[in-house]
Amino acid sequence: MNILRTSAFITLFLAAGLVAGYVHADEAPTKPATAATTPDKSMISRDEVRRILDSNRMIITPQGIDEKIKLHINGIDQWISIRGKDRRNPILLFLHGGPASPAMPEGYTFQTPWEDYFTVVQWDQRGSGKTYRANSEAAMAPGMTVEGMTDDAAQVAQYLREHYHKQKIFLLGHSWGTVLGVHLAQKHPDWFYAYISVGQVVNGRRNEAIGYNYALGRAKAEGNTKAIAELEGIGPYPGTAKLTPERIGVRGQWEMYYGGLAWGRKDFQFDVDAEELSPDYTREDLGAIDKGSLFSLNHLLDALLDVNFDHTTHFDCPVIVYVGAHDFTTPHETAEKWFADIQAPSKRLVSFADSAHMMMQEQPGRFLVHLVDDALPLAQKVGDAAPAEVVRDH
Repeated sequence: MNILRTSAFITLFLAAGLVAGYVHADEAPTKPATAATTPDKSMISRDEVRRILDSNRMIITPQGIDEKIKLHINGIDQWISIRGKDRRNPILLFLHGGPASPAMPEGYTFQTPWEDYFTVVQWDQRGSGKTYRANSEAAMAPGMTVEGMTDDAAQVAQYLREHYHKQKIFLLGHSWGTVLGVHLAQKHPDWFYAYISVGQVVNGRRNEAIGYNYALGRAKAEGNTKAIAELEGIGPYPGTAKLTPERIGVRGQWEMYYGGLAWGRKDFQFDVDAEELSPDYTREDLGAIDKGSLFSLNHLLDALLDVNFDHTTHFDCPVIVYVGAHDFTTPHETAEKWFADIQAPSKRLVSFADSAHMMMQEQPGRFLVHLVDDALPLAQKVGDAAPAEVVRDH
Protein backbone atom coordinates (compact mmCIF):
# COMPACT_ATOMS: atom_id res chain seq x y z
CA MET A 1 0.00 0.00 0.00
CA ASN A 2 1.17 3.50 -0.70
CA ILE A 3 0.35 4.31 2.89
CA LEU A 4 0.84 7.94 3.74
CA ARG A 5 0.81 7.94 7.51
CA THR A 6 -1.43 10.54 8.96
CA SER A 7 -3.36 12.04 11.75
CA ALA A 8 -5.89 10.83 14.19
CA PHE A 9 -8.58 10.59 11.57
CA ILE A 10 -6.99 8.31 8.96
CA THR A 11 -7.20 11.23 6.57
CA LEU A 12 -5.13 9.58 3.92
CA PHE A 13 -6.34 5.99 3.94
CA LEU A 14 -8.56 6.31 0.94
CA ALA A 15 -7.03 9.46 -0.46
CA ALA A 16 -3.63 7.84 -0.82
CA GLY A 17 -4.95 4.74 -2.52
CA LEU A 18 -4.51 2.50 0.48
CA VAL A 19 -6.18 -0.48 -1.13
CA ALA A 20 -3.89 -0.35 -4.13
CA GLY A 21 -1.10 -2.16 -2.32
CA TYR A 22 2.14 -0.98 -0.74
CA VAL A 23 4.98 -1.64 -3.21
CA HIS A 24 8.39 -1.50 -1.57
CA ALA A 25 11.19 0.15 -3.48
CA ASP A 26 13.15 -3.03 -3.98
CA GLU A 27 10.02 -5.01 -4.88
CA ALA A 28 8.82 -2.77 -7.72
CA PRO A 29 8.36 -4.39 -11.12
CA THR A 30 11.47 -4.21 -13.25
CA LYS A 31 12.02 -4.58 -16.96
CA PRO A 32 13.45 -7.90 -18.12
CA ALA A 33 17.21 -7.81 -18.48
CA THR A 34 18.48 -7.68 -22.04
CA ALA A 35 21.88 -7.96 -23.61
CA ALA A 36 21.90 -4.20 -24.05
CA THR A 37 21.45 -3.46 -20.32
CA THR A 38 24.04 -3.82 -17.59
CA PRO A 39 23.60 -3.46 -13.83
CA ASP A 40 24.19 0.01 -12.43
CA LYS A 41 27.06 -0.60 -10.06
CA SER A 42 26.52 2.78 -8.42
CA MET A 43 23.26 1.53 -6.90
CA ILE A 44 23.30 -0.07 -3.47
CA SER A 45 20.70 -2.32 -1.92
CA ARG A 46 18.11 -1.35 0.63
CA ASP A 47 19.81 -3.60 3.16
CA GLU A 48 23.12 -1.81 2.62
CA VAL A 49 21.46 1.59 3.08
CA ARG A 50 19.89 0.34 6.31
CA ARG A 51 23.24 -0.94 7.52
CA ILE A 52 24.86 2.44 6.84
CA LEU A 53 22.09 4.31 8.66
CA ASP A 54 22.25 1.96 11.62
CA SER A 55 26.02 2.30 11.82
CA ASN A 56 25.76 6.07 11.68
CA ARG A 57 23.40 6.26 14.65
CA MET A 58 25.01 3.47 16.68
CA ILE A 59 24.93 4.07 20.42
CA ILE A 60 28.38 3.31 21.81
CA THR A 61 28.48 5.40 24.99
CA PRO A 62 29.20 3.47 28.23
CA GLN A 63 25.85 4.46 29.74
CA GLY A 64 23.94 4.06 26.49
CA ILE A 65 20.99 1.83 25.75
CA ASP A 66 19.66 0.44 22.47
CA GLU A 67 17.12 -2.36 22.87
CA LYS A 68 14.04 -3.74 21.22
CA ILE A 69 11.86 -5.62 23.67
CA LYS A 70 8.70 -7.65 23.28
CA LEU A 71 6.40 -7.16 26.28
CA HIS A 72 3.38 -9.37 26.95
CA ILE A 73 0.60 -6.91 27.81
CA ASN A 74 -3.11 -7.59 28.11
CA GLY A 75 -2.88 -10.94 26.36
CA ILE A 76 -0.71 -9.97 23.37
CA ASP A 77 2.95 -9.30 22.56
CA GLN A 78 3.76 -5.61 22.15
CA TRP A 79 7.05 -4.24 20.82
CA ILE A 80 9.00 -1.29 22.17
CA SER A 81 12.31 0.30 21.16
CA ILE A 82 14.43 1.99 23.85
CA ARG A 83 17.28 4.24 22.72
CA GLY A 84 19.40 6.78 24.55
CA LYS A 85 23.02 7.87 25.03
CA ASP A 86 22.85 7.85 28.84
CA ARG A 87 20.58 5.83 31.13
CA ARG A 88 20.77 8.63 33.67
CA ASN A 89 18.61 10.78 31.39
CA PRO A 90 14.82 10.88 31.79
CA ILE A 91 12.62 8.53 29.80
CA LEU A 92 10.33 9.93 27.09
CA LEU A 93 7.51 7.61 26.00
CA PHE A 94 6.30 8.46 22.48
CA LEU A 95 2.66 7.60 21.72
CA HIS A 96 2.42 7.50 17.93
CA GLY A 97 -0.43 8.62 15.73
CA GLY A 98 -2.71 6.94 13.25
CA PRO A 99 -4.10 4.86 14.80
CA ALA A 100 -1.65 2.20 13.62
CA SER A 101 0.88 4.68 12.20
CA PRO A 102 4.01 3.73 14.16
CA ALA A 103 6.77 6.32 14.50
CA MET A 104 9.46 3.69 14.98
CA PRO A 105 10.20 3.17 11.25
CA GLU A 106 10.92 6.83 10.47
CA GLY A 107 12.06 7.84 13.96
CA TYR A 108 15.68 7.74 12.79
CA THR A 109 15.02 10.89 10.73
CA PHE A 110 14.38 13.08 13.78
CA GLN A 111 14.95 11.16 17.00
CA THR A 112 18.73 10.62 17.11
CA PRO A 113 19.54 14.07 18.61
CA TRP A 114 16.81 13.57 21.23
CA GLU A 115 18.80 10.61 22.49
CA ASP A 116 21.49 12.94 23.87
CA TYR A 117 18.94 14.27 26.37
CA PHE A 118 16.28 11.57 26.79
CA THR A 119 15.94 7.82 26.71
CA VAL A 120 13.35 7.64 23.93
CA VAL A 121 10.82 4.82 23.85
CA GLN A 122 8.88 4.07 20.68
CA TRP A 123 5.98 1.69 21.18
CA ASP A 124 4.14 -0.06 18.36
CA GLN A 125 0.61 0.02 19.72
CA ARG A 126 -1.96 -2.76 19.51
CA GLY A 127 -2.78 -3.23 15.83
CA SER A 128 0.34 -1.43 14.67
CA GLY A 129 3.55 -2.43 12.88
CA LYS A 130 5.66 -4.96 14.73
CA THR A 131 2.93 -5.53 17.31
CA TYR A 132 0.36 -6.27 14.61
CA ARG A 133 2.78 -8.72 13.02
CA ALA A 134 3.41 -10.51 16.33
CA ASN A 135 -0.25 -11.35 17.03
CA SER A 136 -3.44 -12.59 15.43
CA GLU A 137 -6.23 -10.12 14.79
CA ALA A 138 -8.50 -12.24 16.97
CA ALA A 139 -6.11 -11.86 19.90
CA MET A 140 -5.80 -8.09 19.44
CA ALA A 141 -9.46 -7.28 18.79
CA PRO A 142 -10.83 -7.32 22.37
CA GLY A 143 -8.53 -4.46 23.41
CA MET A 144 -9.03 -2.33 20.29
CA THR A 145 -10.82 0.46 22.12
CA VAL A 146 -9.66 3.77 23.55
CA GLU A 147 -10.00 2.31 27.04
CA GLY A 148 -8.16 -0.89 26.19
CA MET A 149 -5.29 0.88 24.45
CA THR A 150 -5.00 3.44 27.25
CA ASP A 151 -4.53 0.52 29.61
CA ASP A 152 -1.89 -0.92 27.26
CA ALA A 153 -0.09 2.43 27.42
CA ALA A 154 -0.35 2.47 31.20
CA GLN A 155 1.31 -0.91 31.42
CA VAL A 156 4.12 0.19 29.11
CA ALA A 157 4.65 3.25 31.29
CA GLN A 158 4.65 1.13 34.43
CA TYR A 159 7.22 -1.25 32.95
CA LEU A 160 9.51 1.64 32.08
CA ARG A 161 9.21 3.23 35.52
CA GLU A 162 9.88 -0.01 37.33
CA HIS A 163 12.50 -1.56 35.05
CA TYR A 164 14.60 1.60 34.75
CA HIS A 165 13.97 2.79 38.33
CA LYS A 166 12.29 6.07 37.38
CA GLN A 167 9.71 7.67 39.63
CA LYS A 168 8.43 9.73 36.70
CA ILE A 169 8.79 9.82 32.92
CA PHE A 170 7.73 12.16 30.11
CA LEU A 171 4.61 11.30 28.10
CA LEU A 172 4.50 12.60 24.52
CA GLY A 173 1.43 11.99 22.39
CA HIS A 174 1.25 12.81 18.69
CA SER A 175 -2.08 13.04 16.86
CA TRP A 176 -4.06 9.86 17.68
CA GLY A 177 -1.49 9.36 20.44
CA THR A 178 -2.85 12.49 22.13
CA VAL A 179 -6.15 10.65 22.68
CA LEU A 180 -4.36 7.99 24.70
CA GLY A 181 -2.07 10.61 26.21
CA VAL A 182 -4.86 12.74 27.65
CA HIS A 183 -6.59 9.72 29.15
CA LEU A 184 -3.36 8.40 30.64
CA ALA A 185 -2.29 11.77 32.05
CA GLN A 186 -5.73 12.15 33.61
CA LYS A 187 -5.58 8.73 35.25
CA HIS A 188 -1.97 8.74 36.46
CA PRO A 189 -0.65 12.33 36.64
CA ASP A 190 1.86 11.36 39.34
CA TRP A 191 3.71 9.14 36.84
CA PHE A 192 4.68 12.00 34.52
CA TYR A 193 6.95 15.02 34.62
CA ALA A 194 4.69 16.43 31.92
CA TYR A 195 2.19 15.53 29.27
CA ILE A 196 3.59 16.79 25.95
CA SER A 197 0.83 17.27 23.38
CA VAL A 198 1.82 17.35 19.69
CA GLY A 199 -0.99 17.82 17.17
CA GLN A 200 -3.70 17.52 19.81
CA VAL A 201 -7.03 15.89 19.00
CA VAL A 202 -9.63 17.98 20.82
CA ASN A 203 -12.98 17.38 19.14
CA GLY A 204 -13.24 14.84 16.35
CA ARG A 205 -16.18 16.17 14.39
CA ARG A 206 -15.10 19.79 14.75
CA ASN A 207 -11.67 18.83 13.48
CA GLU A 208 -13.28 17.30 10.41
CA ALA A 209 -15.36 20.41 9.73
CA ILE A 210 -12.41 22.79 10.05
CA GLY A 211 -10.16 20.68 7.84
CA TYR A 212 -12.88 20.40 5.21
CA ASN A 213 -13.63 24.13 5.18
CA TYR A 214 -9.92 24.93 4.92
CA ALA A 215 -9.44 22.63 1.92
CA LEU A 216 -12.59 23.84 0.16
CA GLY A 217 -11.68 27.47 0.78
CA ARG A 218 -8.21 27.00 -0.67
CA ALA A 219 -9.62 25.10 -3.64
CA LYS A 220 -12.09 27.89 -4.43
CA ALA A 221 -9.41 30.55 -4.05
CA GLU A 222 -7.26 28.74 -6.61
CA GLY A 223 -10.10 27.75 -8.92
CA ASN A 224 -9.27 24.05 -8.51
CA THR A 225 -12.38 22.62 -10.15
CA LYS A 226 -11.46 18.99 -9.46
CA ALA A 227 -10.99 19.64 -5.74
CA ILE A 228 -14.14 21.75 -5.53
CA ALA A 229 -16.25 19.07 -7.21
CA GLU A 230 -14.93 16.28 -5.01
CA LEU A 231 -15.23 18.24 -1.77
CA GLU A 232 -18.70 19.57 -2.55
CA GLY A 233 -19.65 16.03 -3.52
CA ILE A 234 -19.24 14.88 0.09
CA GLY A 235 -20.99 17.93 1.59
CA PRO A 236 -22.49 18.98 3.82
CA TYR A 237 -19.48 17.83 5.81
CA PRO A 238 -19.33 16.25 8.24
CA GLY A 239 -23.11 16.68 8.42
CA THR A 240 -25.33 14.02 9.91
CA ALA A 241 -24.60 11.24 7.42
CA LYS A 242 -22.25 8.47 8.49
CA LEU A 243 -18.61 9.49 8.15
CA THR A 244 -17.28 6.70 5.97
CA PRO A 245 -13.60 6.19 5.18
CA GLU A 246 -14.36 7.26 1.61
CA ARG A 247 -15.71 10.67 2.70
CA ILE A 248 -12.89 11.19 5.16
CA GLY A 249 -10.42 10.21 2.46
CA VAL A 250 -11.63 12.94 0.10
CA ARG A 251 -11.36 15.57 2.80
CA GLY A 252 -7.92 14.29 3.80
CA GLN A 253 -6.59 14.18 0.25
CA TRP A 254 -7.28 17.84 -0.42
CA GLU A 255 -6.37 19.06 3.07
CA MET A 256 -3.00 17.33 2.55
CA TYR A 257 -2.67 18.82 -0.94
CA TYR A 258 -2.98 22.29 0.54
CA GLY A 259 -0.35 21.72 3.22
CA GLY A 260 -2.54 20.94 6.20
CA LEU A 261 -0.52 17.82 7.00
CA ALA A 262 3.02 18.90 6.06
CA TRP A 263 3.32 22.61 5.31
CA GLY A 264 4.41 23.40 1.76
CA ARG A 265 4.01 19.81 0.59
CA LYS A 266 1.21 18.38 -1.51
CA ASP A 267 1.76 14.79 -0.36
CA PHE A 268 3.53 12.73 2.29
CA GLN A 269 5.89 10.80 0.07
CA PHE A 270 8.96 12.03 1.96
CA ASP A 271 7.81 10.10 5.00
CA VAL A 272 6.95 6.99 2.99
CA ASP A 273 10.41 7.08 1.42
CA ALA A 274 12.05 7.38 4.84
CA GLU A 275 10.13 4.36 6.11
CA GLU A 276 11.36 2.32 3.16
CA LEU A 277 14.94 2.71 4.37
CA SER A 278 14.20 2.29 8.08
CA PRO A 279 17.00 0.55 9.99
CA ASP A 280 14.38 -0.56 12.52
CA TYR A 281 11.87 -2.18 10.18
CA THR A 282 12.09 -5.18 7.88
CA ARG A 283 10.06 -5.49 4.69
CA GLU A 284 7.65 -7.70 6.60
CA ASP A 285 7.29 -5.06 9.32
CA LEU A 286 6.49 -2.42 6.70
CA GLY A 287 3.82 -4.66 5.20
CA ALA A 288 2.29 -5.06 8.65
CA ILE A 289 1.71 -1.30 8.87
CA ASP A 290 -0.74 -1.50 6.00
CA LYS A 291 -2.65 -4.48 7.32
CA GLY A 292 -2.73 -3.03 10.82
CA SER A 293 -4.06 0.29 9.53
CA LEU A 294 -7.08 -1.34 7.92
CA PHE A 295 -7.66 -3.52 10.96
CA SER A 296 -7.46 -0.52 13.30
CA LEU A 297 -9.70 1.61 11.11
CA ASN A 298 -12.45 -0.97 11.38
CA HIS A 299 -12.26 -0.92 15.16
CA LEU A 300 -11.48 2.71 16.02
CA LEU A 301 -12.91 5.09 13.42
CA ASP A 302 -16.15 5.80 15.30
CA ALA A 303 -14.28 6.23 18.58
CA LEU A 304 -11.91 8.72 16.96
CA LEU A 305 -14.72 10.79 15.56
CA ASP A 306 -16.46 10.83 18.94
CA VAL A 307 -13.43 12.23 20.81
CA ASN A 308 -14.40 15.35 22.75
CA PHE A 309 -11.91 16.90 25.16
CA ASP A 310 -13.59 20.33 25.19
CA HIS A 311 -14.11 20.06 28.94
CA THR A 312 -11.16 17.82 29.79
CA THR A 313 -8.97 20.69 30.82
CA HIS A 314 -7.89 20.00 34.42
CA PHE A 315 -4.53 18.26 34.73
CA ASP A 316 -2.54 17.42 37.83
CA CYS A 317 0.75 17.31 35.93
CA PRO A 318 2.42 20.00 33.79
CA VAL A 319 1.15 20.28 30.22
CA ILE A 320 3.19 21.36 27.19
CA VAL A 321 1.27 21.86 23.94
CA TYR A 322 3.06 22.01 20.58
CA VAL A 323 1.06 23.12 17.54
CA GLY A 324 1.94 23.68 13.90
CA ALA A 325 0.76 27.08 12.75
CA HIS A 326 -0.55 25.49 9.52
CA ASP A 327 -1.98 22.28 10.98
CA PHE A 328 -5.43 21.48 9.65
CA THR A 329 -5.19 17.73 10.23
CA THR A 330 -5.79 18.33 13.91
CA PRO A 331 -6.49 22.03 13.52
CA HIS A 332 -4.16 24.33 15.42
CA GLU A 333 -7.00 26.67 16.38
CA THR A 334 -8.81 23.98 18.40
CA ALA A 335 -5.61 23.07 20.26
CA GLU A 336 -4.88 26.73 21.01
CA LYS A 337 -8.39 27.26 22.38
CA TRP A 338 -8.11 24.07 24.44
CA PHE A 339 -4.77 25.21 25.84
CA ALA A 340 -6.29 28.50 26.98
CA ASP A 341 -8.79 26.57 29.10
CA ILE A 342 -6.25 24.18 30.67
CA GLN A 343 -5.64 24.29 34.40
CA ALA A 344 -2.41 22.58 35.40
CA PRO A 345 0.56 23.04 37.77
CA SER A 346 2.27 24.69 34.79
CA LYS A 347 1.51 24.93 31.09
CA ARG A 348 3.21 26.15 27.94
CA LEU A 349 2.10 26.55 24.33
CA VAL A 350 4.56 26.62 21.43
CA SER A 351 3.44 27.37 17.87
CA PHE A 352 5.85 26.29 15.12
CA ALA A 353 5.63 28.91 12.38
CA ASP A 354 6.72 26.75 9.45
CA SER A 355 4.99 23.49 10.37
CA ALA A 356 1.64 21.81 9.96
CA HIS A 357 0.95 18.46 11.64
CA MET A 358 4.40 16.88 11.51
CA MET A 359 6.40 19.36 13.58
CA MET A 360 9.17 17.01 14.63
CA GLN A 361 9.93 16.28 10.98
CA GLU A 362 9.18 19.70 9.52
CA GLN A 363 11.24 21.74 12.02
CA PRO A 364 13.35 19.12 13.81
CA GLY A 365 15.96 21.49 15.19
CA ARG A 366 13.46 23.87 16.73
CA PHE A 367 11.40 20.96 18.04
CA LEU A 368 14.44 19.55 19.85
CA VAL A 369 15.35 22.94 21.30
CA HIS A 370 11.88 23.19 22.80
CA LEU A 371 12.00 19.68 24.24
CA VAL A 372 15.28 20.60 25.92
CA ASP A 373 14.11 24.04 27.07
CA ASP A 374 10.50 23.27 27.99
CA ALA A 375 10.54 19.68 29.24
CA LEU A 376 14.02 18.60 30.33
CA PRO A 377 14.32 21.10 33.24
CA LEU A 378 11.38 19.38 34.96
CA ALA A 379 13.52 16.24 35.28
CA GLN A 380 16.77 18.08 35.94
CA LYS A 381 15.22 19.70 39.01
CA VAL A 382 15.10 16.32 40.74
CA GLY A 383 18.39 15.03 39.39
CA ASP A 384 16.91 12.73 36.76
CA ALA A 385 19.37 13.67 34.02
CA ALA A 386 22.94 13.00 33.02
CA PRO A 387 25.46 15.71 33.95
CA ALA A 388 25.63 18.60 31.52
CA GLU A 389 28.74 19.55 29.60
CA VAL A 390 31.57 21.34 31.38
CA VAL A 391 31.71 24.92 30.14
CA ARG A 392 34.45 27.46 30.75
CA ASP A 393 34.27 31.12 29.78
CA HIS A 394 37.43 33.19 29.38
